Amino acid sequence: MYVLSPIRIFLTGLPGCGKTTIIKNVIEKIGPHLPISGFFTSEIRTEHTRVGFSITTTDGKEGILAHINFKSKYKVGRYGVDLAGFERIVLPCLLGKSSSLYVIDEIGKMECLSLPFCTAVRELLSREIPIIGTIALRGGGIIAEVKARKDIQIWEVTPANRDTLPMKILEKIEPFIKKQ
Repeated sequence: MYVLSPIRIFLTGLPGCGKTTIIKNVIEKIGPHLPISGFFTSEIRTEHTRVGFSITTTDGKEGILAHINFKSKYKVGRYGVDLAGFERIVLPCLLGKSSSLYVIDEIGKMECLSLPFCTAVRELLSREIPIIGTIALRGGGIIAEVKARKDIQIWEVTPANRDTLPMKILEKIEPFIKKQ
């Protein structure tokens, strides 16, 4: 079994800049060596129009976080947010498993509507565990709280650096992989 030192890197940047793609590239390279738990968000598109966001856990559970057709009291822009579905899928992979690395994609406005999610993020950050993820470019509450932590590295993704960031993250992580 391999373990990872508690390195914590969160990518931020404009929507669509490549944050999730970078994290997925990193996970593909280290995945065979470490037990990984967490989730990814992805756009749902019809033709060329974004209509919602899906969630997929690292162990393959899937759901829809938000959609333009959802009727919900929780809304971000034109999207209705399914908090109950989000919590049912995401919370077990953040708190119910012991892993060598956690992935949180993303700490954003939709996800932060869930108080249990915010509590789970705080719980993970209180433990000596490695985390990589994405975080909204702007925002208060837990977004600002996470960004203000001294044990978190925040890297902004830009068109100029997005192709080199997966390797830079791997360079930061690989020295800490130890045989247990």
